[in-house]
Amino acid sequence: MLNSPIEVSVIMPCLNEAETLGRCIEKACAGFRKTGVIGEVVVADNGSTDGSIEIAEALGARVQKVSAKGYGHALRGGIEAASGRFIIMGDADDSYDFSEIGAFLGKLRDGFDLVMGCRLPSGGGTIAREAMPWKNRWVGNPVLSTIGRVLFRTQVRDFHCGMRAFTREAFLKMDMRTAGMEFASEMVMKASIQGLRVTEVPITLHKDGRTRPPHLRPWRDGWRHLRFMLVYSPRWLFLVPGLLLLALGSLGGVMTLLGPCRIGPVTLDVGTMMLCSMGVILGLQLVSQAFYAKVFAMREGLLPDDPDFNRLFNFWTLEKGCLIGLVSSAVGCGVLLWSVLVWKRAAFGPLDYAENLRRLITGATLLVLGIQTIFASFHLSVLGLKVTNGARP
Repeated sequence: MLNSPIEVSVIMPCLNEAETLGRCIEKACAGFRKTGVIGEVVVADNGSTDGSIEIAEALGARVQKVSAKGYGHALRGGIEAASGRFIIMGDADDSYDFSEIGAFLGKLRDGFDLVMGCRLPSGGGTIAREAMPWKNRWVGNPVLSTIGRVLFRTQVRDFHCGMRAFTREAFLKMDMRTAGMEFASEMVMKASIQGLRVTEVPITLHKDGRTRPPHLRPWRDGWRHLRFMLVYSPRWLFLVPGLLLLALGSLGGVMTLLGPCRIGPVTLDVGTMMLCSMGVILGLQLVSQAFYAKVFAMREGLLPDDPDFNRLFNFWTLEKGCLIGLVSSAVGCGVLLWSVLVWKRAAFGPLDYAENLRRLITGATLLVLGIQTIFASFHLSVLGLKVTNGARP
């Protein structure tokens, strides 16, 4: 493969695409002639039974059969079998014009690692009449792309365009893992996380040339992409909400600790203090979840190594966590014991309702936070265990 004369491999995932596959292959070959490159078409077949394989072979394409089902599996199988230094992928439904691969190749030769097609007018692209359902055009793509830009600090406008190009080296760096439609999101996310050079070129999305319904299910697959992006970003899913709850809960708790707090016409009292206590406890839980997710994702290769996080993780040892947790628990138990002594002095009779609740909320909150910290430290210690010589903890 290293000595292959093929410069460009066009990968088309295929599952019963006999109606349109031939036109896509012919356009790809036209693109090779137009740009003057030596290229190949690899059809990653995912179990077609409608004659797609025979059509591909008759037109000179190389068929790579991929038994594992799923969009991601098919593409990964085709890419791994490709011979070219540059890879261009796109759906085999004739919605993308493979004869216009020159813009992608130009960007790759300029040194970009990933070149995304942009179908959206905001990026210079064009969506032909009836080429995209309204819910995809006006809701799904803009919303998911915006969320993706925020979560992963990328400038890609069309996060889910199916036509894109990349170098073989970039693909290896991205270490793709997903099997289904999430493959498209994972590629952009990992390119951003890895600091690869990413750009876009405007393209035209044409009306699907098939008479049968597409494999895509907009609402279901949109939710899958959103869920995957959130899970892949523990900072925004867990850490940021957790820190906000911790900060706001702590502020409210301190403001109401010694008595009612008036802010203009509003009086904050023990009810507010109780809600703030819940916020602090939930906030610590979310922050802990952020650390669990980050350690697991780095360990499994889903996220790259993070030196800053490693330093923090190495600083927060099991012993330090347990010590902090024990101190918090001890203080909480002390406050609760004080509450019992106050009650005893009142002959276990009625107490001032608000003052008693303040003591109980403070003591219970510190006790719960301490216990959470101890067990979170043990959990992180387990996740941080090293696996050596194939042995698992």
